[in-house]
Amino acid sequence: MKLAPNMDRMGKIFFYEDKNFQGRCFECSMDCPELSSHFSRCNSIRVESGAWVLYERPNFMGCQYILTRGEYPDYQHWMGFSDSIRSYRGLMVQNHNGNFCIRLYERPDFQGQIMECSEDWPSLYDRFRHREVQSCNILDGAWVFYEHPNFRGRQYLLETGEYRHFADWSAMHPTVGSIRRVQEF
Repeated sequence: MKLAPNMDRMGKIFFYEDKNFQGRCFECSMDCPELSSHFSRCNSIRVESGAWVLYERPNFMGCQYILTRGEYPDYQHWMGFSDSIRSYRGLMVQNHNGNFCIRLYERPDFQGQIMECSEDWPSLYDRFRHREVQSCNILDGAWVFYEHPNFRGRQYLLETGEYRHFADWSAMHPTVGSIRRVQEF
């Protein structure tokens, strides 16, 4: 699964300036590297279809939030730290026929204790006994790492591939509290 240009996708997302789907609305179905010309703040979102990665800074930079079909009446519902969304892109979630599979390592370069997973874990510590993931190997599927348990805090999208160090998935520290598979719901 790779992030691809959002050309012929059927996904649709609606951004609202105010909470509870009020205020100016911006509807779209394509990637956008700069949103400031469309609205100054984003306090609620409705995802009609598809999966989307939202960024707090232009050009797909900064904190990311992965949203799937549903309603998010305020930024806290997507675990946002503020009402600042400056760019977004569609995430191509294909029909995933295989089993999701990820290997987590307690040390960089795939060293130390290893734990393999194929399902969502709301508390990594309950299963892995470590609060830090220094490296990982995504064998199948796309995954979201959350900084805190119960799918809260900063989010990081990881796709199939090797991540030798937590900086490889753009994290500033190796703390991972929970993990979730990216699936179309």
